[in-house]
Amino acid sequence: MTGWSGGSYGERGECLLAPNPNLMTLDGTNTWVLREPGASQVVVVDPGPIQDGHLDRLVSELGDVGLVLLTHHHYDHAEVAHEFARAKGCAVRAVDPAYCLDGDPLRDGEDLSVDGLSVRVVTTPGHTADSVSFVLPADGALLTGDMVLGRGTTVVAHPDGQLGAYFSSIERMRSLVVSGEVRTLWPAHGPVLDDALGVLDLYLAHRRERLAQVERAVSELGLVLAADSAEDETLPRRMVEVVYADVDESLWGAAELSVRAQLAYLAAR
Repeated sequence: MTGWSGGSYGERGECLLAPNPNLMTLDGTNTWVLREPGASQVVVVDPGPIQDGHLDRLVSELGDVGLVLLTHHHYDHAEVAHEFARAKGCAVRAVDPAYCLDGDPLRDGEDLSVDGLSVRVVTTPGHTADSVSFVLPADGALLTGDMVLGRGTTVVAHPDGQLGAYFSSIERMRSLVVSGEVRTLWPAHGPVLDDALGVLDLYLAHRRERLAQVERAVSELGLVLAADSAEDETLPRRMVEVVYADVDESLWGAAELSVRAQLAYLAAR
């Protein structure tokens, strides 16, 4: 895993890369620091894991923090959020109230303002039920969390994540690009993506192709899906071995989550 180490993007974004690289997190978690030019306060998105001094780095390098935002609850994004916010004397806001601290849950379409910085909330469930993205209008950027990654594709983490919601959210992101509001994608793992429309079209095509492959495999095995097929102990792994044969076996556990989401989606149609 090479080629991405964070840095400054647009006029308002800086990525501080957490030192937690692996097959799932790519180069590590992107902690995004957003600041209006000339302002003193910053907004921190996904403070990330406690791993290898990342919390200490954030506390020491960042001065006045006005707000902490979470794209979703997974620990590699949210683990140090409350501790960091307490150290900085600010609130944490997320879609899930359980992850908020001294702040209300985020609402779809909400406009946030911190020391002149404008950020709009766009709820984008799919990877998880509480996944949310943030539009940075002045930079034409969309912070996508784990809904879109800088390399490869994301996991629909069944049962929390759902494929129907995923499709709707990617289409919603796409509409922001088509309307001209968004030009670039700032993911929570991997590099910034300048071809926003091309990436989102690829995501939709890829997921539909995988869904079709699962549907074909189910048909070839002569199976009839039921409401609980996604919870079957052996079927999802059998699907993975056929449909995800081109994927490194170390990722089959994550692929199985997506297959379960695909089976649930097909069973409900």
